[in-house]
Amino acid sequence: MFGMVRPCTHRLGERLTAQWMAHLCGLCLALRGQAGQFARVATNYDGLVISVLTEAQAGAERAGRRRAGPCALRGMRRASVAEGDGARLAAAVSLILASAKTRDHVTDLDGLLAHRPVAAAARRIAGVWDKEGARAGAGVGFDTALLVGAVDRQPEVEALAGPGTPLLAVTEPTETATAAAFAHTAHLAEIPGNAAPLAEAGRLFGRLAHLLDAVEDQEKDAASGAWNPLTATG
Repeated sequence: MFGMVRPCTHRLGERLTAQWMAHLCGLCLALRGQAGQFARVATNYDGLVISVLTEAQAGAERAGRRRAGPCALRGMRRASVAEGDGARLAAAVSLILASAKTRDHVTDLDGLLAHRPVAAAARRIAGVWDKEGARAGAGVGFDTALLVGAVDRQPEVEALAGPGTPLLAVTEPTETATAAAFAHTAHLAEIPGNAAPLAEAGRLFGRLAHLLDAVEDQEKDAASGAWNPLTATG
């Protein structure tokens, strides 16, 4: 499980915790349905925000809920889980971003991915996730080329960055991707007037996620010689 948004279950209370778990389980099951059992490893806290935003605008009844079967991760209990377009958009976004993260780890030769057979398998999985993410996105009217384009542009942005480069130049591709995903929740909920403010919220969410990731990884990146935006720009 990864992502910067973490649930404070001791503060949420029973009702909100149940809602949070409905979106988390809904994303996990949407990933399984879209790309197979292994794709559930792409479940992440930040991705489920897309599902939450869609339901917050459309309402739980329109957004969709269903009763899911027992799962070991919730003590073999059945549960009400989110389904519908919000969960499918969250799955599409999660697959594309998990694919990008996997490729980054392959490029950086992280851990077992330093071994060619493992790296080759990881690339194949990333390719499947790209294809299934695009298919899931198309199913809810979202062009994942926006995300893929932002991910592909990131290495070019990093290659041009150096001491004195503004950090916001480096975070721009991430901001663009998250802005597009957040804004599309307004279209799924059929409230297009929400798209512009949600795009701005998504842009700032992406900026914060990128910078927090950089802070968390800086020491490890320095030890391994990997590129880090804070170190590179000074």
